[in-house]
Amino acid sequence: MIIVGERINGTRSRVKQAIMAREADFVEEEAQQQAEAGADYIDVNAGTGPDREADDLVWLARTVQAGVSTPVCLDSPNVEALRAGLEACTGKAMLNSASAEEGRMQAVLELAHRHGARVIGLTMDDAGLPKTAEQRIAIAQKLVAKAEEIGIDRDDIFLDPLARAVAVENEQGAAFLDAVSGIRQSLPGVHVICGLSNISFQMPARRLLNRTFLAMAMAQGLDAAILDPLDGGLMAAVCAGRVLLGQDDMCMGYIEAHRAGRLAEWS
Repeated sequence: MIIVGERINGTRSRVKQAIMAREADFVEEEAQQQAEAGADYIDVNAGTGPDREADDLVWLARTVQAGVSTPVCLDSPNVEALRAGLEACTGKAMLNSASAEEGRMQAVLELAHRHGARVIGLTMDDAGLPKTAEQRIAIAQKLVAKAEEIGIDRDDIFLDPLARAVAVENEQGAAFLDAVSGIRQSLPGVHVICGLSNISFQMPARRLLNRTFLAMAMAQGLDAAILDPLDGGLMAAVCAGRVLLGQDDMCMGYIEAHRAGRLAEWS
């Protein structure tokens, strides 16, 4: 399970304050805590206006890389900000995100290929957000076809079927799970990822929904997630899910997590 740590996001007031004041120590500490908790990538999202976002994303990428060796996932709807951020990255970065929208799909995929980056593809196009599993799968196939045409390997493609709030559309949890399974069957070799907490937006006891949804999605083939790695219960669910799906050789990851005290609260 590939974990993308979501905490360095300018929509969080404390992170926005750190970006504006260039508080490197705070950002480095956030990155270090996530890496120590098991994050494989550190997502950086400036969330600032277009007049300064590129500079802020570059600063975030450089600051995170000064604090950890964990690679960076650059998160922005602004292609020019992604381009600037990539130029500040060392190692194999990830881009969040491409979509099948005209004017964005080609630009982001070409940028990822040029820099040897991995890329998250959102299953949305010019028609807007998909509602059904079938719509998500069709858009995923379009994204992969274009990515492969450009020269991106399937192992570097992460498809996001877009988890949507069940509080607003109750059927969207099931539609997402069906899409994960369908993408896994029709596009072998790609990764399937999601922004996990979207599913529980505006609901009480969000952590319970997030953990349950994660386990269900893993069973359908989800192998990556954008989440808060400092949520010990969520990371314990990842650990337990890998055991039950036969992805943890001899259950050693689970046993080591137990010995390290990371499962104590749930044992």
